[in-house]
Amino acid sequence: MTSTGYPWGHNRRFNTYADYFKRRFGERVQKVSVDAGFTCPNRDGALGTGGCTYCNNNAFNPSYCEPEKPVRQQIEEGIAFHKVRYRRAKKYLAYFQAYSNTYADLDYLKKIYNQALEVPGVVGLVIGTRPDCVDDKKLDYFATLAEKVYLIIEYGIESCYNSTLERINRKHSFEQSVEAIQNTAKRGIKTGGHLIFGLPGETREEMLQEAEIISALPLDNIKFHQLQIITGTKMAKDYASNPGEFNLFKWEEYREFMIDFLERLNPGFVVERITGEAPPRFLAGPRWGLKRTDQILNLFEQRLEERNTWQGRLYNLKGNG
Repeated sequence: MTSTGYPWGHNRRFNTYADYFKRRFGERVQKVSVDAGFTCPNRDGALGTGGCTYCNNNAFNPSYCEPEKPVRQQIEEGIAFHKVRYRRAKKYLAYFQAYSNTYADLDYLKKIYNQALEVPGVVGLVIGTRPDCVDDKKLDYFATLAEKVYLIIEYGIESCYNSTLERINRKHSFEQSVEAIQNTAKRGIKTGGHLIFGLPGETREEMLQEAEIISALPLDNIKFHQLQIITGTKMAKDYASNPGEFNLFKWEEYREFMIDFLERLNPGFVVERITGEAPPRFLAGPRWGLKRTDQILNLFEQRLEERNTWQGRLYNLKGNG
């Protein structure tokens, strides 16, 4: 921390997503989710079937996201939905969220991304994918597009440990994540990552160690979710049969862990989320009561104040900053 505040230029104790966009665009920017009908190579048989053991996309897809609808229609309906909830938002990012959104030939990708960018108010794209679903031609295209609009590629890293990735049926390695992130970032494309905390077999110490591992990568943004047991997944069946194999975070435990993790995290990373939230009807495991994401964030920031700490406090002490 400097005498004039934190490295990210505001007084909140971590490098928040909302404040990043206010600085970049001068106003609120709202994501609008899109389901463009993609699949994944560990679902369609290219690498495996069944998908990741924790994954049920219905648990986070908004009601207006239906792959049968054209991309433009989904975005227009999403904007109408968000205008009711967030009247301040006038700019939008088309968020290609469901499954692996670069898992198609380049001509098709260009078609659907252009449809999204033609919608009035859409100023950029957020593209969620797997590290094994990009190649040089796709990345070269994204690099050209990123010169014209805001664009970020978000990779599902999920864990830094190959034993965990194998256990949850990811069908890719952490080394592939590193390679994809490096190849994306070196082209000047904004690059994001996603991690899940509480996956079976990982200790608290191993999860904390991921802060150092991830901090060394050329990421711009990072998002974190606690493991939730979602109905309709293989993990839900495993949990029902062997609940003792799971060590799911209680809210207070996760809050303290997440603060410990943020202290070790590169302060240059914009933190998009510290928790995940699924509709209660999809939860097959323990819950955190009636707390919503905004309430959790407020409690989290209060605890940062109480502990008088901030993102990167220990990272900088190690001489990495």
